[in-house]
Amino acid sequence: MKLLNKIEIIEKKSKFIAYLYEVNTKEEVTSILNDLKKEHKKARHIPYAYKIDNLVKKSDDKEPSNTAGTPIYNIIMKNDLNNILICVVRYFGGTLLGSGLLTRTYMASAKEVIKKAN
Repeated sequence: MKLLNKIEIIEKKSKFIAYLYEVNTKEEVTSILNDLKKEHKKARHIPYAYKIDNLVKKSDDKEPSNTAGTPIYNIIMKNDLNNILICVVRYFGGTLLGSGLLTRTYMASAKEVIKKAN
């Protein structure tokens, strides 16, 4: 497992920190997620998506359904990536973003972390 990039986006005082990892096993993904949860104890959500060959998983991590994991996964697929994990740590800033802006911000985070890695 290798951290390829990390970026930060602020939207209405909520902080989104996107991480891009190269991964080869589900165990690496679990290890990374556990480390991020320890490092970001006060984060409200850590949604993610990964693709390792035919193994695919996405999680909204208690964000409204399909506002986080699915948009992240769609960016992975649109960029034709494999052996990739994208996690976005979210610190809630006190203002509800609504599902449209939330989805766009998770998508923007995933796009930006990939773009900056290339």
